[in-house]
Amino acid sequence: MNKRPVLLVEDDKVDAMRARRAFSELGKAAELEVVSDGVEALAYLSDPEKTLPRMVLLDLDLPRMNGLEVLRALREEGDWKSLPVIIMTTSRSRQECEESFSLCAAGYMIKPIGYNRFVEIIKTIDSYWELSELPR
Repeated sequence: MNKRPVLLVEDDKVDAMRARRAFSELGKAAELEVVSDGVEALAYLSDPEKTLPRMVLLDLDLPRMNGLEVLRALREEGDWKSLPVIIMTTSRSRQECEESFSLCAAGYMIKPIGYNRFVEIIKTIDSYWELSELPR
């Protein structure tokens, strides 16, 4: 079982709250770390006091540094190249989806409106990455 945290990069307070509740329902509330923009995400990942997350749930529409810019930065940094990043966005843009995968996103999920569906998506993502062997 992997106890590394999950990093959620989300500026929408309601979506961040839904994610916290979903992780709480999974009994993993303590494993979720939340930052509100791309600059904070990179600062979190650069902090030697923080544990490298087992995955990043990344919104695309972020202030200061958008999600694609964050993903690009992650893929340029040696320690972060293999970090699983799942895009969780409201954007249905084919271009953003294709660019995300070209930058080695592990998935591209459209955020559902309903809470129950949101929890199902979080559970599925968590289950998959819980079972997956991750690089150190």
